[in-house]
Amino acid sequence: MSMQEADLRAFQALPASTMCRIINFDTADVVPGFFPKTFFLIVRGTKLASVTVELVPLLYFIKPDYWGIEVVGCQRGFGIQLQVPYVAVLDISHYLGNHGIEVIGANKKQQIKVP
Repeated sequence: MSMQEADLRAFQALPASTMCRIINFDTADVVPGFFPKTFFLIVRGTKLASVTVELVPLLYFIKPDYWGIEVVGCQRGFGIQLQVPYVAVLDISHYLGNHGIEVIGANKKQQIKVP
């Protein structure tokens, strides 16, 4: 069963999470995988120690020129409010637009061409 556009609109109409946000990133790079036509996105930045970071691809019904991937941080508990570096990695082999990807953070967006 595949998701229809109406299903996506209904999902987007649900209340937003209060504990997850799009967060800042410093660098984003795409590196080739071990197998042909496989690629990995590596994003680096700084976060609070109690935040988990995930790279979340957007959903599309028509392949875009640059596939959007959000840098999402979710607060987990009240741990020490200490800034620490993070590295997040995502296999983007199935999330490539016609030209590449666009990394979406709170502080910037970065388009990366992928061959």
